[in-house]
Amino acid sequence: MSPGVCWGDIDSTPRSHYDARMQYKLHTLENGLRVVFAPMAGNETATVIVMTGTGSRYENEHENGLAHFLEHMFFKGTKKRPSAKAVSEELDGVGAVYNAFTAKERTAYFAKVSARYLDTALDVISDIFLNSKLPEKEIQKERGAIIQEIDMYEDMPMRTVDNVFDALIFGKEHPLGRTILGPKENIRSFTRKEFAAYLKRNYTPLNTVVCIAGSFDEKKVLSKIRADFGGLKHGNPPNYISFTSEQSAPRIAIKEKKTDQTHFILGVPAYPYLHKDEYALAVLSTILGSGMSSRLFLEVREKRGLAYSIHAWVERYPDTGAFMVQAGVEHGKLEKTVSTILTEFKKIKKTKVSAAELTKAKQYIKGTMTLALETSDEIANHAVTSMINLGRVRPLEEILKGIDTVSASDIQRVARDLLVTPKLNLAIIGPHLDQKRFTSLLRV
Repeated sequence: MSPGVCWGDIDSTPRSHYDARMQYKLHTLENGLRVVFAPMAGNETATVIVMTGTGSRYENEHENGLAHFLEHMFFKGTKKRPSAKAVSEELDGVGAVYNAFTAKERTAYFAKVSARYLDTALDVISDIFLNSKLPEKEIQKERGAIIQEIDMYEDMPMRTVDNVFDALIFGKEHPLGRTILGPKENIRSFTRKEFAAYLKRNYTPLNTVVCIAGSFDEKKVLSKIRADFGGLKHGNPPNYISFTSEQSAPRIAIKEKKTDQTHFILGVPAYPYLHKDEYALAVLSTILGSGMSSRLFLEVREKRGLAYSIHAWVERYPDTGAFMVQAGVEHGKLEKTVSTILTEFKKIKKTKVSAAELTKAKQYIKGTMTLALETSDEIANHAVTSMINLGRVRPLEEILKGIDTVSASDIQRVARDLLVTPKLNLAIIGPHLDQKRFTSLLRV
């Protein structure tokens, strides 16, 4: 999970000033694959990203971890580039910044290059997406690498407490409650046949978006994409298991671990994409926990010195969402920190925010939107994520207008709707054993 307010994506809040004058151009191939162009005149870079609308949410329990493992395998060689070394050397040879990522509902492959090398980047990313061989020998080797990746994150409780929270709020039996990396026993058991079946089921044209952003020859690039992706076989987008929160009492989950700090997330179920109160929730989240002048930062860090950092953010899906606050604290100060956060929840429910604080929060959102999407890679990521999640590229103007409509009454109403005792969830990683000692805290 990433801090911020998601306007079509994972992972990130903001939009760019390019957005205000950006003319996104959408092309749809005969097989249904969508292509988005985001030309940026005078820009010296170009980014290609291919995203498919699948991830760990589309796995059953036995498949959990397969989407992420498959993402790794795409870099292990094609007929044209027969090894991982061949793939990486070609991209390194033009100074590309390249990578891939798997989330719960999307998987992406991208490369950012000097605009003069876009042809190379597009050819490599297209090739690995469409023609990866998934060699059996590399599958065997990559098992070890992924298990080491799991172990690496297990040593970073700040990065894994969200797994504890997701299992708590969504339930371990639901795909949203499982980890993206999956359990080690799954990683050790996957077969090439399972990779191929997952690929066929989930990587379909109707489920895929290609975006090029930056400086490029649109006619030439579209011709290349048509030639490469036009042969991708038809298939329906995969289905997912929907989620509806039925929580009726506070919940606590503790992952007992010897750590130097206790890491926790306190949160509640929230709204899905395109909810009528999405903007009010965004401003509420900002007031509580975005920036060094937010209420929680001032109360938890500046006034009491309980945490080095604390932030609030919103995670959204098509059918559900969550509002969360995260911090790391001294073991003995966990109760005090949680109580301080809940006190701020009570305050924002009881008393309307002032006009000055409301204005500051709105300007903060607008400012961070402007700053964060100034580059071709961020613009491309926004475009494909928005297309996957919303079916269109969401313009900046729409978001800014929505933020402007939020009133103090809206914020109070949403706070009273979401920040209620029966919906509280507290996920903890640290040397704690007794859940009961925290149960009495969860009142708001």
